[in-house]
Amino acid sequence: MPAVNTSQVIRGTGLRATKPRILVYGLLRDAGGHRTADEVAGMVADSGRRLPRASIYNVLEDLSRVDLVMRADRGPGSAIYEVADTWHHHFVCRECGRVTDVPCAIGSKPCLDADVPGAVIDEAQIIFRGICASCTDRN
Repeated sequence: MPAVNTSQVIRGTGLRATKPRILVYGLLRDAGGHRTADEVAGMVADSGRRLPRASIYNVLEDLSRVDLVMRADRGPGSAIYEVADTWHHHFVCRECGRVTDVPCAIGSKPCLDADVPGAVIDEAQIIFRGICASCTDRN
């Protein structure tokens, strides 16, 4: 797998490749999966760098706005963030809280059609909820 030039990726969206953006995007890409802002803050701290929590939230918002990072609301509690190589939906297990990616129902972002007169819809997030296979097998 070829190395990702984080600075180029960020600049390619029209954002400036600032040190905080490079750091947060790189850590999130390397970690993979679904992370809360608190987990990202922990990864920043573990990297030996210092970045105020407000800056982490701002960077995550900036990266989400340009579709480099996907922000998903998984219900009560913290939102989750992940590197957004492709748009998708999520399944959240009610027992263990595990989050699993679910491919788009149709096509690409926003993946759904909605009849909202006069509106231009550019995003739709579906959160499926239930009991995952692992938890079902345990019961």
